Amino acid sequence: MATMITINDFAKIEIRVGKVMKAENVAGSEKLIRLKVDVGEEKPRTIFTGVRPFGYEESDFEGKKFLFVTNLEPKPIMGEESQGMVLAVDPTSPEASLGQASKPLFISGEGMPVGAKVR
Repeated sequence: MATMITINDFAKIEIRVGKVMKAENVAGSEKLIRLKVDVGEEKPRTIFTGVRPFGYEESDFEGKKFLFVTNLEPKPIMGEESQGMVLAVDPTSPEASLGQASKPLFISGEGMPVGAKVR
């Protein structure tokens, strides 16, 4: 079971609708796709996702809207900085053992304005 958090802890997480302006495979990585994402700020963010092993390609992201966590501390990845996280659902049964993850399903933000906050 997951660690319980308070409503105040949850309220600290900023989730916004973002539109992927550009997606490209990262040279030297078999897993990573680099996303340039408009989350309603002055300039796009760079966000990495490690889903190539599940069969995802750049075209699965480019021009589409998804939900992103936008207030994570930046994390260095492959000499660059990842400035958020794209949200996805693991459709694997909760009883499945570690290592049996299925292809993650990304949460669409289509129909919502870029930068809209999830409350």
